[in-house]
Amino acid sequence: MALVVFVVVCLLPPAYMAMLGLGGSAARGPAHAALLLDGRQRDLLVSSAVLGGGTAILATLFGVPLGMALARTALPGRAAFRLALAAPVLLPPYVVGLAWIYLGGSRGLIATVAGRDLLSGWTYSLPAAVFVLSLVFYPLSMLATEVAMRRIDGRLEEAALLVAPPRRVLWRVTLPLAGPGVLAAALVIFVLAVSEFGVPGLLRVRVYTTEVFTAFAALYDFGRATVLTVPLLLLALVVAAGAAALLGDRLVVSRRGAGRRPVSFETWRRPAMTAALIMLAVALVVPLAVLVREALGARSIIDVLVGSRDAITNSLVFAAAGATGVVSVAVWIGYARARAQSRLGQLADVLFVVLFALPSTVVGVGLIGLWNRPGPLGAVYGTGAMLLLAYLARLIPVATLVLAASARQVPAAHEEAAAVSGAGWLRTMTRIVLPQIRLGLGAAWVIAFILAFGELGASILVAPPGEATLPIRIYTIIANAPSSQVAALALLQTVVIFVPLGLLALAVSAREGQ
Repeated sequence: MALVVFVVVCLLPPAYMAMLGLGGSAARGPAHAALLLDGRQRDLLVSSAVLGGGTAILATLFGVPLGMALARTALPGRAAFRLALAAPVLLPPYVVGLAWIYLGGSRGLIATVAGRDLLSGWTYSLPAAVFVLSLVFYPLSMLATEVAMRRIDGRLEEAALLVAPPRRVLWRVTLPLAGPGVLAAALVIFVLAVSEFGVPGLLRVRVYTTEVFTAFAALYDFGRATVLTVPLLLLALVVAAGAAALLGDRLVVSRRGAGRRPVSFETWRRPAMTAALIMLAVALVVPLAVLVREALGARSIIDVLVGSRDAITNSLVFAAAGATGVVSVAVWIGYARARAQSRLGQLADVLFVVLFALPSTVVGVGLIGLWNRPGPLGAVYGTGAMLLLAYLARLIPVATLVLAASARQVPAAHEEAAAVSGAGWLRTMTRIVLPQIRLGLGAAWVIAFILAFGELGASILVAPPGEATLPIRIYTIIANAPSSQVAALALLQTVVIFVPLGLLALAVSAREGQ
């Protein structure tokens, strides 16, 4: 049953879009060819490539030193630092984009220091979009670097230290060994940046995702929207597959390398602490402070929240229901992935990464194409169920990877012992496996809830009239509402995101304390 849901909800929308984009009648074929070769398409390709490549490079430059610091220096309160430094990746990117706009606005710090010329040249520009997305995605590079460096066999570095100084050992031994994990994270960041819709839309940067949205939502040109999805689908497939191939089985299995613990670089603890504090301030503290400053300009924050009560309620209800549905499906697929053979499991990982990296606007257009038709499918279209389908399509793959990693930690011998005692498979799952992965279930639910609560690209396309969520409400009132109202709603969204994250952190700390 879980596999059927996965195929229908996650696989069919992109497959449908690819079929329409690459197929079609003979009469329509030349038009598609001309569309794919026009100058506008080439400009979109260049802008999307610069956005993805620039974000991947800058996020890697931010994340690698921090990952090294977390892995190899005894930072005070390292667990808290890790959680705080990773928090920006859970913020909806458009919230950070809003903070950047307010920071560079006519009353903002950038305009005050450098005047309006810098405002017009940078606030709404491709470099600004690269910078904002780098602040959002650098935790992926940081965490991948930390994991990669913890897996290195310390004996290799100790042998190198006998004949070379620490700096040379770092460049010639440590970083090359951690390189595949860092490169894989950079490739994932590239695809996620190219797939992002909210930040380019806010900063008025024309890329493929914004063009797909404009073609469908503004012009209702389904044919053009379909053709525009083909390059994104191919790019996501190639790059995400490369990232998954570099990581191999490590998406599900995480273990230290054999031998001695990696060498510690304690002489760099003070610079590492300084860099962590600076990055924390730039990526988290400053954006939140800017939003707080703007929100305080509202006459009554309570009135702002009451005016958006329906959107807030919809977001909470749909995000909670979507997270529950995601975990209910992903737990079974994740278990199957954890028990699959190595080669088959790695192929499944590639598929999960590719599906998660698909642009949300592509998923939204695909869902509309599948469900907007007469008959039973049409009865679903135009209802709130489309939002749940969008959340399932976007989040089942990532939740499956989380739960597969948790299920892999349950020894197969436990299940074998239950089978010898006469327990059936379902009873073994409910009495043996699921209780042992309850923390993973909680983590998957929290991640799915946070991502669903901030989902914009697919939701804005499939949401029926009168069923706007908080992200849609924020995005649609930016142009007409006072900035204080928008900032207040963005802050509310941030608080709702951090509450379950904090509860999960407390649960993890309590378990480690036991």
